[in-house]
Amino acid sequence: MSFAGQEESRDQVLRAVLPHVARLGWTQAALQAGLQDAGLPMALAGGLFPRGMASMAEAFAAMADAGMLERVGPLDGLRTPGRIRALVLARLDWLDTWREPERRAVGLLALPWNAGVAARVLARTADAMWLAAGDDSAGFSRYSKRATLAAVQAATLAFWLREPAPAREEVAAFLDRRLAGVARLGRRRAAASVQA
Repeated sequence: MSFAGQEESRDQVLRAVLPHVARLGWTQAALQAGLQDAGLPMALAGGLFPRGMASMAEAFAAMADAGMLERVGPLDGLRTPGRIRALVLARLDWLDTWREPERRAVGLLALPWNAGVAARVLARTADAMWLAAGDDSAGFSRYSKRATLAAVQAATLAFWLREPAPAREEVAAFLDRRLAGVARLGRRRAAASVQA
């Protein structure tokens, strides 16, 4: 199976499993129920999700990243902070349908033995956002930008997952405060380097 074909099959399985995750979590039971609904063989899952449920949560994050890119509006007229803001909110808008699966995915990836997968998921999302925003930096700048955005993204996601669910305006305001904090820190660093 080609990579594109494998990705398509993976997404097909995920779409079948997601309605069961809210009730059953990221479990074999949810996987089995989804495959049964879709009329797909259980054997298919092993090749698509080699690390089991952690692989499924990682694939779900990739699906959310793709959904973000489909959902975000035109970015051309925005400056970089506005582009990043639009991308973070577009990803959350896509996830809104799948709030409970996302909550459970975050819990699953927070387990110590899934730390590597969790770090990879966060890094890929930050990279996808920066690339969509038009960033083509290299070297230390590239990595520092992505690490900073990963922290903002993780904090905003945690705020979004609170119960009761905050309104979109509250989430946007929280994100704006995080982005403003990053901008202030950048200005202080620039001022310190000029004085040094």
